[in-house]
Amino acid sequence: MSAYKSDFLNILAERGFIHQVSEPDALDALAVKGPVTGYIGFDCTASSLHVGSLLPIMMLYWMQQSGHRPIALMGGGTTRVGDPSGKDESRRILTDEMINQNLAGIRTIFTKFLKFGSGPRDALMANNADWLNTLNYIDFLRDVGRHFSVNRMLSFDSVKLRLDRQQELSFLEFNYMVLQAYDFVELHKRTGCVLQMGGSDQWGNIVNGIELGRRMANAQLFALTSPLITTSSGAKMGKTAAGAIWLNAAMVRPYDYWQYWRNTEDGDVVRFLKLFTILPLSEIARLGALKGAEINEAKKVLATEATALVHGRDAAHEAAKTADTTFKQGGMGADLPTLQVKVGDGILEANTKLGFTASNSQARQQVTQGAVYLGETKITDPAYRLRAEDFDKDGRALLKFGNKKRAILQLASG
Repeated sequence: MSAYKSDFLNILAERGFIHQVSEPDALDALAVKGPVTGYIGFDCTASSLHVGSLLPIMMLYWMQQSGHRPIALMGGGTTRVGDPSGKDESRRILTDEMINQNLAGIRTIFTKFLKFGSGPRDALMANNADWLNTLNYIDFLRDVGRHFSVNRMLSFDSVKLRLDRQQELSFLEFNYMVLQAYDFVELHKRTGCVLQMGGSDQWGNIVNGIELGRRMANAQLFALTSPLITTSSGAKMGKTAAGAIWLNAAMVRPYDYWQYWRNTEDGDVVRFLKLFTILPLSEIARLGALKGAEINEAKKVLATEATALVHGRDAAHEAAKTADTTFKQGGMGADLPTLQVKVGDGILEANTKLGFTASNSQARQQVTQGAVYLGETKITDPAYRLRAEDFDKDGRALLKFGNKKRAILQLASG
């Protein structure tokens, strides 16, 4: 039984989103009284967000669903600096044009989770470039910088990590925590925002903002962080051998996205259903009680529900249908990834181009170990080249990689 009185904190606690909360009783009381405005920041370092960003997006989703006002803060200004948290080296400096292109791509993802508008509970999208890009340096140092202790800043994990390893930390990055704290104060001034949420590695940065708000505006602000999510085997969420699992369909197809969730480790299924779907907890408990081979049904539900949130219900059902056709019935589902090939192309290159392996040398290892099939024929020769007889009358061949990865090799016409 949760100790919270507000629906907002209750939902987050029951579904596993809470790691730390500053002054939980006061925040809980505020959330009971009326709509609370809270934000999470997202830097614009790529043209899409990936699965690693889903947790904060879901926190904003539940914030709105429980009657409060979420803000998705785009880091158009802070992306010019780069957050050193959890990083061993400096980020690549992006041009303003690249940042704006990335920002446009990221914006579309939020409309799938949040209702934007001008009502008291409608979500807002803000961009910290609106206030950071026009700051006067001397004024900023005098009005904001004087509230920060360098001694304390040097003790933060994001800074200590780099210094302890004797890796360079630029003055530019050192300023990031000051800018993030200022964002919180600026959003409070502009929107009445009193809560910043983020991953547990952001705790120090968020507390900085709380203290700055108290000193500059005599405001009571709050922090709420979520646990950093790793899989049962200790792997980082959203990373595969083929790269990041992006939320943009042009970068990772809905079928591949569905497969990512279908391949969840047994020990993570219930936790991921709570975090990454909107299924009722009673239904999640029912799925969590499934044992043995039946747990695969729970994984399919996870895959379909998670895919529906990002790509829509139709795309999720199509992906599930393709998987069923391919794996259960042994056919070639319409939604499978397809690679155009020619007779004479190498089997190693086909696996690498499809992202089944990160390199030809890795593909060679897998072929040698018997993990690669063309249809029902095991390919054991790394030098194997595609032949005309490998393809059906429509010029298609099913490439199988291990137990879970499938793709269609389509013979190019002419």
